Amino acid sequence: MVVNLKDKFEKQGFVSPVTILNEQEISEHRKSLESAEKQYGPLHYENKIHTILRSAAELVSHPNMLDTVEQILGPDILLYNAAYIIKEANSPAHVSWHQDLTYWGLDSDDQVSVWLALSVADERSGCMRMIPGSHLAGEKPHDIGTKDPDNVLYQSQTVHDVNEQKSVHCPLRPGQASFHHGWTLHASLPNRSNDRRIGLNIQYIAPHVRQVKSDGYSALLVRGQDRYHHYTEEKPATSDFDPVALAWRKHMHQVYLEISANA
Repeated sequence: MVVNLKDKFEKQGFVSPVTILNEQEISEHRKSLESAEKQYGPLHYENKIHTILRSAAELVSHPNMLDTVEQILGPDILLYNAAYIIKEANSPAHVSWHQDLTYWGLDSDDQVSVWLALSVADERSGCMRMIPGSHLAGEKPHDIGTKDPDNVLYQSQTVHDVNEQKSVHCPLRPGQASFHHGWTLHASLPNRSNDRRIGLNIQYIAPHVRQVKSDGYSALLVRGQDRYHHYTEEKPATSDFDPVALAWRKHMHQVYLEISANA
């Protein structure tokens, strides 16, 4: 049974951990991802991954996942994006302090970001850190002036002068997820472990939320109804690397990057 998390989410700006799958179930999804990597190449930060990989499509629509999101957003849910974020073993890759909604071009914060662990995410492997309650202060200025090659973020966008003494680590076992608000300040340190730190990063929105930077962006209805039809309809993958789906995903990946770069 999923515990009601809405009050905690609204007060704290995140909830973690929430068990979505057991470790045996999620290990099969890791195997599917790593098999796909052998066929396709690196899949780190490839947006709309659920349109070309069946495993990702199953994860973003898993009932336990959507039951949790429904407590936060309500019964009507659109999937806005999904991408694997992978820190290789003993990697200097990190994520600077930032807020998800800064460059997304959405006209509302009726959104929730999810990080689903496919491997152990702890302090050694660079799990996420959150600043509780930071979402209540709204948008913070982000510095994009210095490109850091080890920063996982596209533009190395960074919020400075964050009081890290207030930060909370969010360790996850494989199959567990964290859910955070789009204005919650969060970051992560490098992976100093001997295993890959693999997570599926997912963004869900309420159907009324518009994308104001670009026409023709797509989304997938995963629960309830879409009474607004602001987005081009997506199709979840029913097989891996369908040629038509690959071409569509490549186009939408580029659109996503253009939206994110258009501050």
